Amino acid sequence: MTAAKPQSTNWAMRYLLFIAGLGGLLYGIDVGIIAGALPYLESTASVAWKLSAQQLSFIVAAVLLGSVLSSLFAGALADLIGRRWAMVLSGALFTLSIPVIALAEGYTPLLLGRLLQGISGGLIGVVIPLYLAECLGADNRGKGTGMFQLLLTVGLVVAALIGLYQAQSVESASAAAKLLTDSAAQQNALFAAKDHAWRSIFWMCLTPGLVFTAGCFLLAESPRWLLQRGRVDAARAALLRTRSAQDTETELREMQRATAPEGGAKASDALLSRRYVMPFLLACLVLACTQATGINSILAYVVNILNQAGLPGSLANQADVAIKLLNALMTVVAVLLVDRKGRKFLLMLGSGGILASLLVAGALFHSAESGRQDLAPAVQARVQGDALTLAFDNAALQALGHKAEGTAAQQLTISYSYGPFTNVQSRRSDEAGASAIQINRADTVQADSVIGAFFRRLHLNPFADPAAGAAAPLKIEQALVGPVPSEQHGWWVAISIFAFVAFFAVGPGVCVWLALSELMPTRIRSNGMSIALLINQFVSTVIAAVFLPTVGQHGYAAMFFFWAGCTLVYFLTAAFLLPETKGKTLEEIEAFFNRKAKA
Repeated sequence: MTAAKPQSTNWAMRYLLFIAGLGGLLYGIDVGIIAGALPYLESTASVAWKLSAQQLSFIVAAVLLGSVLSSLFAGALADLIGRRWAMVLSGALFTLSIPVIALAEGYTPLLLGRLLQGISGGLIGVVIPLYLAECLGADNRGKGTGMFQLLLTVGLVVAALIGLYQAQSVESASAAAKLLTDSAAQQNALFAAKDHAWRSIFWMCLTPGLVFTAGCFLLAESPRWLLQRGRVDAARAALLRTRSAQDTETELREMQRATAPEGGAKASDALLSRRYVMPFLLACLVLACTQATGINSILAYVVNILNQAGLPGSLANQADVAIKLLNALMTVVAVLLVDRKGRKFLLMLGSGGILASLLVAGALFHSAESGRQDLAPAVQARVQGDALTLAFDNAALQALGHKAEGTAAQQLTISYSYGPFTNVQSRRSDEAGASAIQINRADTVQADSVIGAFFRRLHLNPFADPAAGAAAPLKIEQALVGPVPSEQHGWWVAISIFAFVAFFAVGPGVCVWLALSELMPTRIRSNGMSIALLINQFVSTVIAAVFLPTVGQHGYAAMFFFWAGCTLVYFLTAAFLLPETKGKTLEEIEAFFNRKAKA
């Protein structure tokens, strides 16, 4: 029987969870804020800065790329300066990123600001679950880490609400612009409203970054980090902030036994030594599969996805808000269940539901996309020299030979290339004030970069060579035309995404952070978590970077079916490989894998 905790320890525990939760809030904003900003950024930046679809994908993926970069050193940094100071640094980087993005006047500063957000997110994703795992006891570690995910989902909700508010502002500006008689004045007014909208979306995220950064200064350092550095008294003092004196001494003795070299363990044991390889690889697999469900891409592109599915304008933004609210509510359910039902059960339930939801969404998009007509030869015939200007309306469709059935609005998606450089553009026939499709070499063939030239000298060539695109003719790969799906179809897709998010929140949403922190033994936890999150963010970055080009060329159905295949692997992993860790101390979990390694 444990001694009752004094009131001061309850206050310290609540404050710890509040600040760690704010870190989750920033992480959620990192992931979700681009969803509301992207439609306006796409409308303005593609005109003002001539951004391609690939560059827009890079802007979305830059947060994930930044997370990959910071994940490389997050564990080592947390070991070097401590968990608390690493958290302070992550908050400062997020705060700095906001003015860099909101004041951007070109592709490079916008990309840099998003990279800073990603670096901050990568640090948060490693350090806060690590800090929580090392500071919380076995009886509340699941709920405590679940609070991080809960505030992460609240961050997504906040981002969605900000996006909805700005969407309504843009619609009001659009209605006012229609009263203008001059078409140029209409376009200028709409451009100004959309440009202001995406900048304001980022400015409104500054406050939580400031609060989190300041709040980290009052946190105690991780007791396990202190003990690893021989600071026993400081470790005891850190434990006493959130535990009774009796529980503190008991846990301190367990920590000292775990850090003492015994049973052949050495402080210098490698990450992939026999005793560590199983939990390390299992954590990496769980995190990779979590991102391979497509969760970050769906949350980032959800407004675009629902627009393509048939939901117009602010309805897509409203559905986005509903999705984020559902995510938060189901995370509350997961927090209540995770220490009762266990991690394994919730991961199996969540991944099974995700699989079914993705298959339904893929089937819906397949039914909408299968009847599209490819007008590539007719569009290719319109190419003059190495450029194309094509107004997209009903008259243009008839001139291209498209025979539309009924009065439904039509959508044209053109995939084209100049040698190795590809791009995609889309237009709807019912889009008010839409500019003509303009394709030229200068906007498609990107200038050479130092990074690209470096890799080509190594004969690795992962980047397209500008010299190959400089002389290549414009080739229209596809020009797919089909009716814009009905609003009813859009709501069915929205429902399938609702189900996807609900099952994700109940299972992987909370359990992935526990798997990341619980499975790793103490000696490799910081560096192991860093590498596992690196793999996680790498998978997410690749998916986000190829999303727009892939759906432009192959359709949304292909992307959803791919995610479903990855989720099947996830379900099998949870069912047959993952052990149950609920109610066990970190030292007991480590002992379990030690026994498995010796067997």
